[in-house]
Amino acid sequence: MIDRTVPSCVLALAALVAALALTFTDGGAVPLPVWYVLDTALFAVAVLLLRRVPGRQVALLVLAGSAAVAAVGLLAPPRTSDDAYRYVWDGRVQAAGISPYAHTPDDPALAGLRDPGLFPAGDGCTGWDERRTTAGDCTRINRPAVHTIYPPVAQVWFVVLHPFGGGVRGVQAGGAVLAVATTALLLRTGREQWRAALWGWFPGVAVWAVNDAHVDTLGALLTVAGLGCAARGRAVRGGLLLGGAVATKLLPALVLPGALSGPAARRPSRKDVLLAGAALGAFALSYLPYVVASGTSVLGYLPGYLKEEGYEQGHIDRFGLLRLVLSDRLAPWAAALVLAAVAARVLLRGDRSRPWAGALLVTGTALLLVAPSYPWYGLLVVALVALDGRWEWLAVPAAGQALYLAQGPTAQQLAYGTALCVVLLVPVPRRRRAGRAVASAGAGGGGRGVSDAREVTEV
Repeated sequence: MIDRTVPSCVLALAALVAALALTFTDGGAVPLPVWYVLDTALFAVAVLLLRRVPGRQVALLVLAGSAAVAAVGLLAPPRTSDDAYRYVWDGRVQAAGISPYAHTPDDPALAGLRDPGLFPAGDGCTGWDERRTTAGDCTRINRPAVHTIYPPVAQVWFVVLHPFGGGVRGVQAGGAVLAVATTALLLRTGREQWRAALWGWFPGVAVWAVNDAHVDTLGALLTVAGLGCAARGRAVRGGLLLGGAVATKLLPALVLPGALSGPAARRPSRKDVLLAGAALGAFALSYLPYVVASGTSVLGYLPGYLKEEGYEQGHIDRFGLLRLVLSDRLAPWAAALVLAAVAARVLLRGDRSRPWAGALLVTGTALLLVAPSYPWYGLLVVALVALDGRWEWLAVPAAGQALYLAQGPTAQQLAYGTALCVVLLVPVPRRRRAGRAVASAGAGGGGRGVSDAREVTEV
């Protein structure tokens, strides 16, 4: 029998899906920021109503909603990012038996692999996702004069998708599959099933994981699987999965302190060594075939990317919050120091049964410190929030989206400053409730005080 709270939740979810569909198909009649605000508000309402749905009906509702949210991302070509076109190219190059690290897209040696989908002709090359190669040809591939930046597991994903159309639509469909698979895995791994909706229904998943088809989604899926194995004591399997996640997008390396966390008094255990060794081994082995084929070219455009994005001395476009109080020269060093301190705290005092809690703290802190303008970096944070339940950290990817639309140092500091306030202030009443739960249990002589307090703190 369907509980009476289910129809209201379904109605809110349908409104969210409809709003997302218009976000991708209205042709610019309504500014994107307006749609994003509406999508976020409907997402919040839908999740709040989901909390009232009886547990036996939650899983099916979450999974169906996740599929619907992912599906609307397929209604249009990528709207806010052109990275998917590079994915298609890298997959095509590999399918032709060529290392993706060996040539740039505008290299004449690969001219035979070009098609109108990636190299349009006759349209004036005026689209937002079009630019000229060094030879003057039009292409949708970003940075056509530089080598690919994507690590080997991402490259494997690109070539796996190539037979399914060999175009951007196939990559988007792959993103939808990954997004829904992550929701299903969260339903199995998480402690409360409703939390999976924090990923599956999150509007950013439809935008960044499906419509823009960012490979970060594969990294998030492997991370969730790896942390789930680590929580169950399956060190080798967890390490292999986490190593694969790092070899997809590098950013998941930030979750490793959470996976290795434990009481400060203990020494590293055999499982710690196995997990760390398996992660390092998986990462190294994934690179091996490409190193053999391309040598040091496997680094691709990574050094140039770091310089371009402002992660080096003398060219600072990141670390916006730190630059409010520190010089440009000191900001990167201060960020590294703060991140190292947070990682050390997680390693020494984290909860091994909940590795995602420490992973969320380290990853979220890193993004607050660096303040990137690419919101899809936050997909990893969204997945960790869905495991852990501390929804306030969703403000971090939201800050990235605001900065991506607005740009500029003032927007960077305002967006990430707001996110920092949300992360710091939202838990205050939660901690007070936890304190009252402990006090009440202590006064009543109950034995579940600490456990109840933890559950209050998580939610």
